Amino acid sequence: MIDVITKFLNLYDLDVRKSHDARFMDQKCTPDVVCFIADCLINLNPQEEFTVQDVWDMQYFIKNASAIFGKPSPKNETARHEYDKFIQQPLRMLAYAHILDIAKRGNVNYYRIANLDILDYIATKERNAYNFLYVYITKVLSDSGILKYFEAFKNACIKGSVSQHDYIELKERYTRFIIGNTAINGAVEVARIFTKVINVYSAENDIQGTEKGRLSKDIIVFSDLMYNRKNWRDVDKAKSQTRQEAATGEEIRQQEAYDAYQVSKAMNLLRKIQVDSEVRDQYANGEATQVHHIFPKSQFPEIAHYLENLIKLTATQHYTKAHPNNHTQLINKDYQLVCLLAKSQMIEQSLKTIGDKYYRKESFIFVLNVGLHTELSQSLSFADIRKQIRLLYNAA
Repeated sequence: MIDVITKFLNLYDLDVRKSHDARFMDQKCTPDVVCFIADCLINLNPQEEFTVQDVWDMQYFIKNASAIFGKPSPKNETARHEYDKFIQQPLRMLAYAHILDIAKRGNVNYYRIANLDILDYIATKERNAYNFLYVYITKVLSDSGILKYFEAFKNACIKGSVSQHDYIELKERYTRFIIGNTAINGAVEVARIFTKVINVYSAENDIQGTEKGRLSKDIIVFSDLMYNRKNWRDVDKAKSQTRQEAATGEEIRQQEAYDAYQVSKAMNLLRKIQVDSEVRDQYANGEATQVHHIFPKSQFPEIAHYLENLIKLTATQHYTKAHPNNHTQLINKDYQLVCLLAKSQMIEQSLKTIGDKYYRKESFIFVLNVGLHTELSQSLSFADIRKQIRLLYNAA
């Protein structure tokens, strides 16, 4: 999909010097927010025109926005300004990228989905949204003639010679560029947007970025980019405490809501993309109505939302084979092996057919390493993965 996104964006000139639009990126355009808003759009009627208000009024948005991001209810009128930006900024960014069409009538922006394939990819998982943002941001910076300054900063980081001066110089160049070519005239506002630009670039290149307005001490990683996640490096906890123990009740509630949303979204996605049972055995006759966690959600919550850990089954397969005698708390290890082998073939075929839109081999190996308490190499082929799976189960 990276190649698909790159080819699509290359159809357009995204030069800010020509568009004079600073909203190609904004504060709320983080991978988790962009992914969530894209998911909401997929759940709207893809053929119809929509506005910020239409997204706001969605029951899907109302149910999940507050629970996931710890915000007041969208029904609360006092939260209107905050939610306006929360929805509008990703929409404006997606419109600049031509993923959405935009038309202004009066004071209202009207949107329509222009590239459903890429939008669906963005909506599938936060990692996909991040992949899109990196390709998109790099394209905007390149078209605008300022990518070279980010590359110089990257080279200084790689050499180990980067300094606060290098960071300030890059930030000031970016600030002058935005103020000189757009309607934004304040350095403070530019700085907020600069953070979202440089840190995506930094995370993908494994270099330092910005933290609290200064050069970060550490390399920026994917989790640092999220809108509403606590940076565990900053948690004030005793060394004897686990992260879970250090979290507040509200943080735990919010994390549980987020986890539930991610699992539900993954299960709904599998129902959409997979019609028949993925295990072609004597029990595969009939409609595949069941989405089964190969490694149980209760035992392995960290991989419960991975599409690579979900498999479509018939009711007979689910309740008589995967869960012996309909005991949903039990797992038939022999059938778990069957499911893993079948899933590996489905993932391999999907990657060959449509690329990494839905599945990643790396994610499947991560699921296996967690579920089987092993350390399989990311370099294994699918044939080698299946061989290792059989060896692990035969040795158990």
